[in-house]
Amino acid sequence: MTAAPLSGRAAYRVWSEIATRWADNDAYGHVNNTVYYAWFDTAVNAWLIEAGLLDVAAGDPIGLVVETGCRYARPLAFPEPVEIGLAVEHVGTSSVRYRLGVFAKGSEEPAAEGRFVHVYVGRETRRPVPLPDDWRQKLGEIAL
Repeated sequence: MTAAPLSGRAAYRVWSEIATRWADNDAYGHVNNTVYYAWFDTAVNAWLIEAGLLDVAAGDPIGLVVETGCRYARPLAFPEPVEIGLAVEHVGTSSVRYRLGVFAKGSEEPAAEGRFVHVYVGRETRRPVPLPDDWRQKLGEIAL
């Protein structure tokens, strides 16, 4: 079975630059796979905060990660900076599926592509709640 090619830069709507750290490299001399998941979490939540949707201390609803995944194409290593592309693939009643691309800074070819799914829940109840209309509008601005 042949996997579909990874998406290029045109598949993403917003970008975050992240510096790699010395500690990101593993024993094989490249960024460890677990670091990519931290980048995904950082890129999604940074955009939510910038868009005025997420108040970490008191906001309601909050997003709980229920699924993540990543396909890798080429290694990255400290000290090269990376650029994380973000787009919304799907908005459900209480969930959002994000697509993320990981690129070496300035590269046209992706190093990896990930998915990240939030289910939005009430801060107190931790039960799924419908996404507010203002969230839907903002999420739609970066939808594929």
